[in-house]
Amino acid sequence: MSAMTYLAQGPRVALRRLQVQDYEELSLLNRESAELLGPWMPGAPIITWDAFENYLSRLEQPTHEALFICLVETGAIVGRANVNDIIRGSRQTGTLGYSAYASTTGRGYMTEGLGLVVQFSFGELALHRLEANIQPANTPSLNLIKRLGFQKEGYSTNFQFINGAWRDHERWAITIEMLSASNRKP
Repeated sequence: MSAMTYLAQGPRVALRRLQVQDYEELSLLNRESAELLGPWMPGAPIITWDAFENYLSRLEQPTHEALFICLVETGAIVGRANVNDIIRGSRQTGTLGYSAYASTTGRGYMTEGLGLVVQFSFGELALHRLEANIQPANTPSLNLIKRLGFQKEGYSTNFQFINGAWRDHERWAITIEMLSASNRKP
């Protein structure tokens, strides 16, 4: 594999942007993870070329950023994160969406990778706030977001249409000040 250019790198994982040539790997990961992702994500898994092209088109907008979480050693994709609905001006905010893949869950890759995504969002993207909306029964995702320092702000009924029904979500957020405070040494 040729040397990969990463946007941010931790000890085990790194971030890079989505590329057209990622279709095959992403499609395979989504098919293998259909049971894991299906209850939580609208339209999961993305497996058709048309769906992938629509995803790419959406990412051409300045309101969306897609990042892959990859193993530093091999470049293999272990997770994905989107910063969606980016609002500039006086808000400087975005909504974080993410997914792990069945073959690599439980190894801490998403905790490390989403930590890099948060730093990238507050640094490179110059955001002030990130929100995450999570279904209450998605315990692994709730635990992950708590580990990253997000704070629960509320509950949104009928928030998102997933698998034929409107689903309630918990609303979590982190600001640059919260991140700075959690990184301070006692």
